[in-house]
Amino acid sequence: MKKLILFMLLVLTLLSIAGCGTQDKNTAEGNGPAPENADDKNFVLKVGYSGSLCEAPLHMAIEKGFFAEEGLTVDAVKLAPGTAFESISSGKTDAGFNLLANLVQPLSNGLPVKLTAGLHTGCDKVLVPNNGKIKTIEDLKGKKIGVPSLNSSPIIFAKRVLAAHGIGVTEKNMEVEFVVFSNSELPLALEKGAVDAIAANDPVASIAADQYGLNMLADSAMDAPYKDQYCCTAYVSNKLIAEHPEAAAKYTRAMMKASRWIQANPDETAKLQVEKKYVAGDAEKNAAILKTFKYTPSVQKAYDSFSIVAKELQDIGMLDKNTDINTLQKNSFQFFDDVKDE
Repeated sequence: MKKLILFMLLVLTLLSIAGCGTQDKNTAEGNGPAPENADDKNFVLKVGYSGSLCEAPLHMAIEKGFFAEEGLTVDAVKLAPGTAFESISSGKTDAGFNLLANLVQPLSNGLPVKLTAGLHTGCDKVLVPNNGKIKTIEDLKGKKIGVPSLNSSPIIFAKRVLAAHGIGVTEKNMEVEFVVFSNSELPLALEKGAVDAIAANDPVASIAADQYGLNMLADSAMDAPYKDQYCCTAYVSNKLIAEHPEAAAKYTRAMMKASRWIQANPDETAKLQVEKKYVAGDAEKNAAILKTFKYTPSVQKAYDSFSIVAKELQDIGMLDKNTDINTLQKNSFQFFDDVKDE
């Protein structure tokens, strides 16, 4: 009886060892579940977007096959306005792009992303009636300025411009009044005199200028030094870098390829954006707006722009004065060995 029991225990032990060996082999050869940090061919990258004209790099990376060239499958996730940071923090999206000036403060507060490349310049404008009394930035002192929100890129641009012209925009020295209206209401508010100027980004700004006869008082696409600083910047989540670093690099390369293609093909870009219903509007007018942007992607130039923008935000009270900008700059970027500027 003892011999029988010993024999059965021996058999069970051998079966257990064989089972463990089979499980390890399947995992190693990819027949079992992949490790959590592995890049595999079934991974789908979720990229957030809002449907604006300047998001053309994502639209063209999809339509012209730049993601496919990288072997990357992408799910473009349409987001409600103002939810981009929430979506990436919660894991709803893995990557996206936003205005560099919009990202500085959230990054200082721990937004779990890394910037990977600058994509283009342009976007924001400050507008006034053509036949009004306001002719210069200095004329805005003591006036009301309509903005889409109090943390949007247009208000950040407006504050930077006002401060550069000696007008107070800090909490302790506010020499203008910012009033919030929806994008569709901004030009109407200006026409009815509820505000003296509006700050908006394209295509809202350019369409309003055409329809209501507005003058571009400040234009980030045309005015120095803003015209040489990056507007939209690609970013990826820290989680993506940790678990799928190659996918993060592929996303960045594809977006940079798409940006270069747009610079050479703005008319076709605008046509595709309207045809594929990424954006509304007239393709010809949209193309004219795209041509005011510079789609010249760069990792290093975006890195260099970051410290300039961050310093200005610190000066106008939109970034904590105790923030070490050099440290924030270094911690906010991810450089990939196989992603290069051309």
